[in-house]
Amino acid sequence: MFPKILLVDDESASRAALETLLRCEGFEVHDASGGAAALAECASFRPDLVLLDVLMPGMSGFEVCKRIKAAPETRLTPVVLITGLSATEDRIKGINVGADDFLSKPIDFNELLARTRSLIKLKHYTDELENAESVLFSLALSIEARDPYTRGHCDRLSEMSARMGEKLGIPEEDVKALRRAGVVHDVGKVAVPDSILLKPGPLSPEEIEVMRKHPVIGEQICEPLKTFRLVLPIIRHHHERHDGSGYPDHLRGQGIPLTARILQLADVYDALTTDRPYRKADTSDVALAIMHEEAARGWWDRDLLEAFRAMIRDGHAAGVNRHFDSRTRSSPA
Repeated sequence: MFPKILLVDDESASRAALETLLRCEGFEVHDASGGAAALAECASFRPDLVLLDVLMPGMSGFEVCKRIKAAPETRLTPVVLITGLSATEDRIKGINVGADDFLSKPIDFNELLARTRSLIKLKHYTDELENAESVLFSLALSIEARDPYTRGHCDRLSEMSARMGEKLGIPEEDVKALRRAGVVHDVGKVAVPDSILLKPGPLSPEEIEVMRKHPVIGEQICEPLKTFRLVLPIIRHHHERHDGSGYPDHLRGQGIPLTARILQLADVYDALTTDRPYRKADTSDVALAIMHEEAARGWWDRDLLEAFRAMIRDGHAAGVNRHFDSRTRSSPA
């Protein structure tokens, strides 16, 4: 497949000249004469790169770039702003709307080609990364689907954990890590046999040992992805306990990463408020009371649990989570 470029310029002569040159270099080129047409082409053509004139009637190139970067399906598409403007504030405005590079008029075609090829190569690396993430997410959801009682667990956990992170005011990158971890936290269960994973009752000591390997296996599966740097500690430590009785590393107190402590509370709450083959779901109030008792035993972070309780009772997690993979109430499996 030829790399795809979307060329946006209201001047037809400029479009035609650039389009001819780019096609001669082996690119597939679509063009648009204005902002609305450019956004429509982005959605249908899915270009690898957008060459975008800044000064156009109606919607400016700045606004078009801002919208391209705001849309989830095109936010990673590189955008090069082509402009005759040289003022520093115009460059800053372009950076603020998400532009990846700039070209000044009159265009040096050799410079255009060099920057175009560099950004398209970067886009292909990004696409490969996204594909790898998608495979991991698909694997995690397929594991969830093995047990009919866990349906929707990943989505609920992802949403609830992220909301808790936002409530606590943690950095945005950590909130994003919680969203991802909510989906992939149990991906290591791919190594757990169905006879253990789906057992309708308490596990034997030997089966518990097999189950307790899944956080480390999950970390190993996700480790090659550099974008999962902040997700890995959540995967590994979401079964630790505040008193050190959890696993796999027997961390205690503040030694357990905050993001892991957030996800584990959401995980336990979801367990208690979801129907299981051996018991019916508890109400929210009953589940929170059980978690309070467990915190008194030293299992959970009491202060964090109070914040979590407030979030649930304030309705910030409405329609989100309910389940976890414990075999007997909220004790780790």
